[in-house]
Amino acid sequence: MAAAGLPTLIQFFERNAPGGSPAEVPVNKPLESLPQDKEQFLRSRTDKYFSKTREIVEKFGDKTVSYGVFMRRGVLCAVNPAIEFLRQYYPASQRAAAPLKITRLCEEGAFVPDQKPLFTYTGSLAALAELETLVLQRTGVACVSAYNAFKMAMNLKKVAFIDMHARHATGDDFSLLAAYGAAVGSRMAKLNGAVGFIGCSQDLTAQFYGQERGIGTMPHGLVGYAGSTLRAAQMFVETHPQDNLTVLVDYFGREYADSLEVCRWWYNDYLPGDRNGTRQLALRLDTHGDRFAEGLSYDKSVEIVVNWLHVPNEYEAVRYVMGEEAFDADSLNITKDRVRRVLFGTGVTVASVIQLRQTLDAAGFNACRIVGSSGFNLFKCKMFANARAPVDAVGTGSFIPENYSDTFATADIFMYDGEFNIKLGREKPFQGLKP
Repeated sequence: MAAAGLPTLIQFFERNAPGGSPAEVPVNKPLESLPQDKEQFLRSRTDKYFSKTREIVEKFGDKTVSYGVFMRRGVLCAVNPAIEFLRQYYPASQRAAAPLKITRLCEEGAFVPDQKPLFTYTGSLAALAELETLVLQRTGVACVSAYNAFKMAMNLKKVAFIDMHARHATGDDFSLLAAYGAAVGSRMAKLNGAVGFIGCSQDLTAQFYGQERGIGTMPHGLVGYAGSTLRAAQMFVETHPQDNLTVLVDYFGREYADSLEVCRWWYNDYLPGDRNGTRQLALRLDTHGDRFAEGLSYDKSVEIVVNWLHVPNEYEAVRYVMGEEAFDADSLNITKDRVRRVLFGTGVTVASVIQLRQTLDAAGFNACRIVGSSGFNLFKCKMFANARAPVDAVGTGSFIPENYSDTFATADIFMYDGEFNIKLGREKPFQGLKP
């Protein structure tokens, strides 16, 4: 935890929440001297070899150096947290001899290929050496989350997403970086016609999505406490009468029976007595991955999806959803098996969502919305989109990196006192680059 009075990620994000356009980071922002508590904060967190490097450079003479920061996979640029950290921690005592210069090579939200530098920064080696660790910490998670959130929202352009990553975060720093990245990716998706992310489960990060507070209604624990799905819904409404209602319907394994019971109460009994009558009901499917939703089996799920897609059999349903080229290229059936699980398997599948939509419509509850959750990563979102699954919203935290190594950013010094100089083998990303 940061020492009292130190600049924190929370303070940064309070000042730099994404709005209607990419956040501006002024190049010549005034810098304060680095007080003792900030030095202690920095030096207790940086890699020790950087501190020893600073001491060596201070003994033998400083140089002006230029760093470039890049990643080993394609991402969306979401580097404002890293840049702000540089500005806060570059000491004022170095500004006269070696002013800090930061050059953005990509706008916030722009796609950046692997190995291409995101930004460069130039200044005193003695001042910058110890900053590298913390700059890189603030780069990867946000950039990968931005890319994944953008692709998910673009695959399901008509679906509203809710950021529910908080329980998978390691604390505030991770949560803030991931949510900031998702908000950047969502903003780019919205510019391309997607609904994108409309909110999140935490008050901490709600500002990124234009909200004052987090959103959400109930966990499974409330349904267990209430003793029935219907009673949980009624208890929620009695306690929060102004809120829209989203009800978890999988706790007792009666996804469709409990959904109908809740809808009958909501539309026939409760809503007619509401003077405004403007609130919405949604049902959230979060079926456990080890079982089929109520009444479904693999064969029944195949039948549902085949009829939905108007194809003759399971084989053609998988081909339809994967696309001809991807289907033919998957000679080992690895991706085909993943697609089958999403379409016909256990848990929240395309078949289970179709079945819920058709069950509700047949009973006259067309206005009720469906929320899907559980494992909605980029792949699952793409398969749901290709299958035209009738889901209205998705609650997910799976825009955070599946492989943590994807978040590893790298910084290299490529210039010393204006002369190009970099370790052998790393020249290509920096050829022709100016600080």
